[in-house]
Amino acid sequence: MNDLRDLYQDMIFDHYRQPRNYGRLEHANHKAEGYNPLCGDKVTLTLILKDGVIHDLKFEGAGCAISTASASLMTESLKGKTVEEALSMLEDFKALVTGASVAKDMGKLSVLAGVQAFPQRVKCATLAWHTLQAALNSSTEPVTTE
Repeated sequence: MNDLRDLYQDMIFDHYRQPRNYGRLEHANHKAEGYNPLCGDKVTLTLILKDGVIHDLKFEGAGCAISTASASLMTESLKGKTVEEALSMLEDFKALVTGASVAKDMGKLSVLAGVQAFPQRVKCATLAWHTLQAALNSSTEPVTTE
């Protein structure tokens, strides 16, 4: 590896090829679907929310490397978080991928900061996060990035 970009690229491809938390939760009490018509990414997010805490969440669907890696990294980051913490992370993540200032360390999610150099890919990176927001709000309408 020549630089940090190589490490980031390797992590994104690892999460794309072997996504974590991929599948559907049988006893989920929240669900939402999302679609990015620009890229063709589709995601379904299922989660178990108890007492305001995300106990488990999974995703399934098909998408580009950025979309799939983002969903995989998101699910790893949100287990055990409260709804308020998850929504705060959503705002921080959107700031990260759009190039706005982020005050917090985003951990592994920081690998997606490079998306800010490719504005058309921001929708790919944020699709799972917008779908999460719909699931937490019990929205029955599919989320779209348009």
